[in-house]
Amino acid sequence: MASNRNVLKKYAPQARLDFIQAMTNRAAQFGITKAGSAAGEVQGDLFILNGKAFPRSVANQRARLIARIAREGFAQVMEAVAYTWFNRFLAIRYMELHHYFDHGCRVLSHPAGHDEPELLEKAASINLPGLNRDEIVNLKLDGTKDEQIYRNLLIAQCNDLHRAMPFLFEKIDDETELLLPENLLQSDSIVRKLVNEIAEAEWQEIEIIGWLYQFYISEKKDQVIGKVVKSEDIPAATQLFTPNWIVKYMVQNSLGAQWLATYPESGIRSGMEYYIAPAEQTPEVQAQIDAITPKQLDPEAITLIDPAVGSGHILVEAYDLFRAIYLERGYTKREAARAILTKNLFGLDIDDRAAQMAGFALLMKACADDRTVLRSPPKLNVLALQDSEGLDADALAKALLPQERFEMVPSGDLLPETLSQPTLSAQQPTSKEAKAIKALVALFDGAKTFGSLITVPDAVMQSLPLLDALLAKPLTGDLLLRQAQEDAQEALRPLIEQARLLGGRFDCVVANPPYMGGKGMNADLKAFARKRYPDSKSDLFAVFIDRNLEFAADHGLVAMITMQSWMFLSSYENLRLKLLEHATLSSMAHLGARALIALAVKWFRPRLFVLQISPHGKFQGRLCPADPREIGSS
Repeated sequence: MASNRNVLKKYAPQARLDFIQAMTNRAAQFGITKAGSAAGEVQGDLFILNGKAFPRSVANQRARLIARIAREGFAQVMEAVAYTWFNRFLAIRYMELHHYFDHGCRVLSHPAGHDEPELLEKAASINLPGLNRDEIVNLKLDGTKDEQIYRNLLIAQCNDLHRAMPFLFEKIDDETELLLPENLLQSDSIVRKLVNEIAEAEWQEIEIIGWLYQFYISEKKDQVIGKVVKSEDIPAATQLFTPNWIVKYMVQNSLGAQWLATYPESGIRSGMEYYIAPAEQTPEVQAQIDAITPKQLDPEAITLIDPAVGSGHILVEAYDLFRAIYLERGYTKREAARAILTKNLFGLDIDDRAAQMAGFALLMKACADDRTVLRSPPKLNVLALQDSEGLDADALAKALLPQERFEMVPSGDLLPETLSQPTLSAQQPTSKEAKAIKALVALFDGAKTFGSLITVPDAVMQSLPLLDALLAKPLTGDLLLRQAQEDAQEALRPLIEQARLLGGRFDCVVANPPYMGGKGMNADLKAFARKRYPDSKSDLFAVFIDRNLEFAADHGLVAMITMQSWMFLSSYENLRLKLLEHATLSSMAHLGARALIALAVKWFRPRLFVLQISPHGKFQGRLCPADPREIGSS
């Protein structure tokens, strides 16, 4: 993989520009440009625009696209939809090369190397939900409709994948379908470039998704780095893909170390080349360690979270180690796959597209162990944090609690809301459910900026079962009220899910955190860090050290790669004192400036370290060699 990374580095930045241009060109075909949108007219079953007739459904898709552009801006929407289609094509390419489609055909390419995709070649016999076979046969007989056939097949394939991966393949009847380009069969199309420019051999490991993601955003990173960064640009400015051996070190010395502490003779040790065996301790310290080490562990009860999950590289590596643990305990691969996805692995990010790819990567790992997983997919615990900005908490409460009385209530009677305690409206809900809705909505105002740094008050955590029960109630009332209730449920459900994860405690916290100094933080983020994390506010990576101590359960393990400055700068003195008080440094590796040379990160002098949330007096940690090849023998 490493020897061919230059191919990915060359392809992905240009692909971003190509996809954005393809979306822009397609929008122009429907009269939508940066300058504005042309007027169209519905006539019966047709939508007429600039003298050209389209199906009536185009009018609704176009209206949604125009509304979205009005909210977010033309350039941002084109980039977001381009990113969405890029991710979908990557997913389809990976799946076809690993033979994960039930119909057995390649969707983007042909196994014999023909220009015509195999799916198009066998179009008359393909069975996909929602595909009109008679229409496909008639178009095929015409002999000149291959582009239209292929478009129909591709949309049907995406809709079929919606069942297994709704987070990545939303039902394709919205503005994203409208922007799917035409001429995908041409030699210079975005599909052909993807197939032709990256050799099939490169797709053997799911790690390719992470590298493509990193290189895709590299040009955007160059544009925003060193500036005050807008909330929507924080992912590009702060993310670094973690090389595989570093991920192995972190996972093996957190999850692996926890398992080996209880089962020192476990066979998983032989596969952990970057595991650091504990140093010999004094009898007093060893007694402390023995006192907190469980005598037995249930694999299904161990939890690991990456709070800045990116494209999921850490979770993918953790999947492999969990699988080894499960198999050692007598589980089948199929049993292990579903248990790992639903009970062990958790991830959070502010970037919707990154979280999509993290979820996809995990499903692909599981699919290799259980080919049925895509037919009845489990619900993943990987979330893109959603912002509550624009949600009206009172309106949501009124929709879900139509019999609720609203009257004057002092603000102190409400659940804790946000740091600043915003001014409350005169009419306040009186029930616990309504108060919980208001507190939840207020908590996530700014979630796309603050991300996993948000902490959930105990009162909000305690209210989640109440909100779960409220959303489980059957819809009532007339059609208009039922629609309002459905909309309210849809708005609140992701907020409840992310509150549950953000308020959780985890056995292992593993992260390559975001990197951004105070000069790059926008005003909201800078104020948030100063208020909530005064001991680490100077850089996001240090703030995440602080936050990860809170994510970790008692006696849990935190493994991170960060810059080294937290160890000696005076601005981090209180953070160091906090670590000494609450945690034990069990191992550390100083990697030197060339550790991330593949990404040309010249300013990054990283430290790998593992903390256990429990101080052990005179604990002897291990300082590891900078050369990763020597770690396993240290």
